[in-house]
Amino acid sequence: MILWLASYPKSGNTFLRSLLSSYYFSSDGVFDFKLLKYIKQFPDAGVFDFLGIDTTNENEVIRNYLKVQEEIIKRDKGSMRLLKTHNSLHEINGYKFTDLKNSLGVIYIVRDPRNLIKSFANHNQIALEESLQKLTEYTTLKGSWKHNGKPFTTTTHIGTWPTHYLSWKAFEKQNKYILIKYEDLTQKTEETFLKILNFISGLKKENFILNEDKFRNVINTTSFENMRKLEKNKNFPEAVENLESKKVIFFKYGPKKNKENNLPNEIKKKVENLFEKEMIELGYL
Repeated sequence: MILWLASYPKSGNTFLRSLLSSYYFSSDGVFDFKLLKYIKQFPDAGVFDFLGIDTTNENEVIRNYLKVQEEIIKRDKGSMRLLKTHNSLHEINGYKFTDLKNSLGVIYIVRDPRNLIKSFANHNQIALEESLQKLTEYTTLKGSWKHNGKPFTTTTHIGTWPTHYLSWKAFEKQNKYILIKYEDLTQKTEETFLKILNFISGLKKENFILNEDKFRNVINTTSFENMRKLEKNKNFPEAVENLESKKVIFFKYGPKKNKENNLPNEIKKKVENLFEKEMIELGYL
């Protein structure tokens, strides 16, 4: 079964993947960028190719989301599969992104949109006003890479910031949903990560026994300072390039900057007016 790590872009999904991959896919809990490969982003080119699906045809990819998820579950033989996604949970061209049959549950990471805007702007090398506009309109992201020498292009259907957050709450009614704030994940990491591990054990109907040594190593090696050091020394493979073909710093705004919320007042007020209902619900206002 698939456990989704879902979020709007630049909301902490990479940090969560770092924590989980270190705990579940290393022997000692010591983080390395190589561990991130164990938590892939859906869709997975390899499985689509195996099933003979034309990965150059976006409509074919969308139409076969559930079929590919079923194949992933079949291959895993009942074990849990962690998958990252920035997709919102809505139908696309009449086809579901996922369903309860294929999904163990979801860990949804949300971030105060006043801080999200600045990080999103830096990542995409756009102005703050344009970044805000992206959050208010139906947004898609294009991604392309090669698999076995063949081109593979996908479109991530994000939607708007409010609809993305609200869509994944569908799992809440089934007790298969946990909401994690980026602010808690970065500022109260131990407490929040322990909460996540307990949630996962509950979904799997297992008694949770914490490996304390591994847990401690995970916390120490995924600190913001250590992640910045790793990015500087090893290069973060998922960092994007700017127009000058230079890597954009991924780990740029840490917990301290996140607290400051230093947006220009005009943009800050726009955000609070546009997303007032959701921000109040989330405790950001």
